[in-house]
Amino acid sequence: MSAPHDQAVHFGPYRVHPHQRLVLEAGRPLRLGRRAVDILLILLEQAGNVVSKQELIARVWPKSVVEDGNLRVHMAALRKALGDGQAGQRYIVTVAQRGYSFVAPLSIEPMTLPTDGEPQRPCHNLPLRHTRMIGRQALIDTLVQQLPQQRFITLTGPGGIGKTTVALRVAELLIGHYRDGIRLLDLAPLSAPSMILPNLAALLDLTCAEHEPLAAFAHQLHERQMLLVIDNCEHLLDDIALISETLLRHAPHLHILTTSREALRAEGECVQRLEPLACPPASGNRAQALGYPALQLLIERAMSHQDSFELSEAELPLAIDICQRLDGIPLAIELVAAQIERFGLPRLLVQMENNFRLLTRGRRSALPRQQTLRATLDWSFDLLTPCEQICLRRLAVFRGGFSLASAAAVIAGEQVAPSEVLGSITQLVAKSLLNVEAGDDEMVYRLLDITRTYALEQLSVADELQTTRERHAERCLALMNQAQDDWELIATQAWIDRYAPLREDIRAALDWGLGDKGVHLLGIRLTVGAMPLWQELSLLREHGLYVGKALARLQQSSAPSQRLHMMLQLALGSFSYHTQGGTPQTIEAFACARRLAEGGKDLAGQLRAVSGHMAVNLCCGNYREALAQSLHFDQLGPQTEPLLALSAQRLRVLAQHFAGNQALALHNAEQVIQRMAHSGHLNRFTHGFGVQYDQSVASLTILARTLWLRGFPERAWRTASQALDLALQINHGTSICYTLALAGVVIARYNGDTSAADSLLQLLLQQSQKHSVQLFHTWAQHYAGTAQQASLQGLGLVEDLLLTFQASEVSDSAFERARNGAAGWCTPEILRVRAEGMTDARGAEALLLEAMGLAHQQGALAWELRSATSLARLWKSQGRLRVARELVGSVYGQFTEGFATHDLTRARRLLDELQDKRPA
Repeated sequence: MSAPHDQAVHFGPYRVHPHQRLVLEAGRPLRLGRRAVDILLILLEQAGNVVSKQELIARVWPKSVVEDGNLRVHMAALRKALGDGQAGQRYIVTVAQRGYSFVAPLSIEPMTLPTDGEPQRPCHNLPLRHTRMIGRQALIDTLVQQLPQQRFITLTGPGGIGKTTVALRVAELLIGHYRDGIRLLDLAPLSAPSMILPNLAALLDLTCAEHEPLAAFAHQLHERQMLLVIDNCEHLLDDIALISETLLRHAPHLHILTTSREALRAEGECVQRLEPLACPPASGNRAQALGYPALQLLIERAMSHQDSFELSEAELPLAIDICQRLDGIPLAIELVAAQIERFGLPRLLVQMENNFRLLTRGRRSALPRQQTLRATLDWSFDLLTPCEQICLRRLAVFRGGFSLASAAAVIAGEQVAPSEVLGSITQLVAKSLLNVEAGDDEMVYRLLDITRTYALEQLSVADELQTTRERHAERCLALMNQAQDDWELIATQAWIDRYAPLREDIRAALDWGLGDKGVHLLGIRLTVGAMPLWQELSLLREHGLYVGKALARLQQSSAPSQRLHMMLQLALGSFSYHTQGGTPQTIEAFACARRLAEGGKDLAGQLRAVSGHMAVNLCCGNYREALAQSLHFDQLGPQTEPLLALSAQRLRVLAQHFAGNQALALHNAEQVIQRMAHSGHLNRFTHGFGVQYDQSVASLTILARTLWLRGFPERAWRTASQALDLALQINHGTSICYTLALAGVVIARYNGDTSAADSLLQLLLQQSQKHSVQLFHTWAQHYAGTAQQASLQGLGLVEDLLLTFQASEVSDSAFERARNGAAGWCTPEILRVRAEGMTDARGAEALLLEAMGLAHQQGALAWELRSATSLARLWKSQGRLRVARELVGSVYGQFTEGFATHDLTRARRLLDELQDKRPA
């Protein structure tokens, strides 16, 4: 089969467009993983022939070494997604010892692309569908029609009934119907109500306010037209009810679909209870029986485990009996179907009759169907080998997906050898007790929430919970150590894709390790090891909480680790800086870290402590101290390592810029940009810095400021915009705030672009609140003029910035700082503003001449122009027109760009006023 570009391949309800890699089911896109599509296209290409496993592996993974198991998992996922085996339809068969063959009839047809398919950019986070829906189509059609009008629907029913499957299918069918997309929030990994809103904020890219966060959420969602799917609500009913009511009340275009074992009992909630799959009656013919979804599911799942399975006429009553005994519960049917290959239907039914004590097992208060599922889980668990039982219950500590290596690290130990893990994992997958998702290159395993709860109970009964949690925390630590190594070796997005999914497991391990029953040293080490993860995800508040707990536990230790103490103090310094600014606590954290680093002769630690303290000094406006610290940083010898040498040069740029040497700052800033462009190193954060931002964003930010002062307002604006675009592209919250606060808002105001300045200020307010960066939120409030004057304590840099925004007066303390040289970069402007407010013309002239001279000395042409303009106006008022014109003209003539900006327009206007006047 080789279809031309304008033709499609048709089989069953599917139409495949090979060149677009598009698979349609009844005219709608079927979302398959990349590898599954590759496999399907290869099989269609050789339809009717056997394609060997070796050929499939070679073509699907041409640059990777993978095992047969990887192919089997992808093939199983493809078969499930196509419904291979449903109603007796076969598409792909396994040919023993040879490979796979596509066997269904197919035809070549003209290509007709869907008109209502998915948009070009996915506007949802729904997972790929791994199985076809059986027996729920009528309900799903009703929900698809009902949800847009009803707005708030809860799917209820006992565990294993298929609530999540139905909710995801409904959401999938509504893709493209909501302007702002569809978002899925799974509550299963969340153990506390306090975790709901932060996770929802991250999911919806919203700000989670400190005070009245729910009201702030509702306000931000007011204009959004979207569907929110909240899965597994049963353990957080009251909280989800309140959240749903509030959001729906304030967001008129928001729709919510929830799943729970019981109703939320919330205002406006429409409850849809899921019934079990219909089972065929004992009497009736084969054709009628095969029309019942419970039997269809049993047959399809049996075929997925055993290619040769066929339901004979003699075995039909046995299959019907099994479906009835299982009350039509989908999960129970899947678990039993996984055992058909092992026992066969007759022996399987005997097993169930002997071992299912449906009416006596489980809690007495449980409903009969809950008893059925519990009995099925008990029965499935009892059929496992002792090794498989141990593996299943130990896997219960994972909160999300996990790799085979992670599973082995947690399972292997007493009673289970590492060599036994793979076989046991494979059997758990085969018996439907463990789900596997085929990634492009690695299998991701996951327990259903109900199975995980059951396995966790078994873990407690076996008295293995604490030891297994310890191994889980150790595995998390190993992964975070690997993440730190990878941080400088792989690209940012690839790093985030690899390690961000681990955050729920990291949280669980930290909560245990730093809790009363945990191994505190392990929890402390994990707190330190996980720093890059919180930093990449801009989770400052959460990071700070764990750092505080870890420091408290470290202080309780009889022999605290000096290195761990230093790392925690560095983290505390960075957290305190971003939340409080240059407070005594922030300074003491960096000072303590430096003392510990010096005591341990840790050069990298000293560099981080010095640079962190330097950032605090810059924030406080202590520019001379910061310059001295940058020199001290150089003296510590970072030149021996290229990355540290680059960091040292970046520190020099910062210090030179704020100390007032703009020519040297520009030279070094441009060198830093060039070195970074040619270094090829992928870690975006500044190596060896105590306060971390994306180094490209930070470098461009300071370059933009320096360019503006040097007299290049257009280049400065382009550079500031480039820095912001990059920060937004990598979506790193603290870096976004940093560049907006220091460059974006500032340069827009300097250039007189009030519209851009206001827009960027709103973005700064929103981002700083969203990421809990209180330091920059305070800056934004001062820029907006809404902050209290008292909150400027420890924010000398902000005071100086405000003075440069065309201030009308200068305080005596600010003037004194300028006279004694402490004001650094803005000294000429402070002197100029002070002179503007003086009534003594001679004194004002002297001060303006001093400001001009100092601006020229600093290489700050922008300040020189402002001072020249002010002095020329003074001279104009005295009738000294010629010297005034010559003064402004000489400075104005040095500019090569930016003639439409505020200061240059003002100077040009003054020149025009002076042009036709008689010389003095």
